[in-house]
Amino acid sequence: MTTTINRPASVTEAIETRRSIRKYVQEPMNQGDLHEILRLASLAPTANNVQPTRFVVVQDKALKDKLMEASYNQQQVSNAPAVIVVYSDMEDFLGNVEETVHPGMGADQIKARAEGLRQNFMNQDVAQRGQWGLAQANITFGFLMLAARGLGYDTNPMLGFQPEKVRELLGLPEHVQFAGILPIGHRAEEGFPHHRHSVERITKFM
Repeated sequence: MTTTINRPASVTEAIETRRSIRKYVQEPMNQGDLHEILRLASLAPTANNVQPTRFVVVQDKALKDKLMEASYNQQQVSNAPAVIVVYSDMEDFLGNVEETVHPGMGADQIKARAEGLRQNFMNQDVAQRGQWGLAQANITFGFLMLAARGLGYDTNPMLGFQPEKVRELLGLPEHVQFAGILPIGHRAEEGFPHHRHSVERITKFM
């Protein structure tokens, strides 16, 4: 199966041709494509439509180099034309609850819905709701990779980094939770083919 995509790919094609890429073609990201990838990722579902996922897109070379240092000097962070840092911010959600309620509900329903959500999460501490928000951001992280591949770009999902240093570099508050770091660009290598368990190995049908 070819791994070069020069047109929008089907979901199946995007999944089957995705690879974890560590070397990228040295060219700037097309900004229209970048915005479209982020738009598609933002359509990922979240429980109660809370939408706690946030992105930081790093394209500045000096900042990418510092981000690489905070990622245990993994070269793909500096090598990729862009790096997307994906995190959840439940405290931002709590400060703007009404924004997440569908406008078609009407003013009274929006107010009631927002108050119910606010009370629900205010009964949790910052760490608890942070973990809940992280589960939502993880869904978006998966959508982000598929959106990128669907438009012919490649990525490398990363969890190997120092959260405190990344927060400091990007000016993020202490409470945010990271889903991961995602270098993105056009591949300059093929990457390893998939090696996965069979469906029978990982599934129980009942």
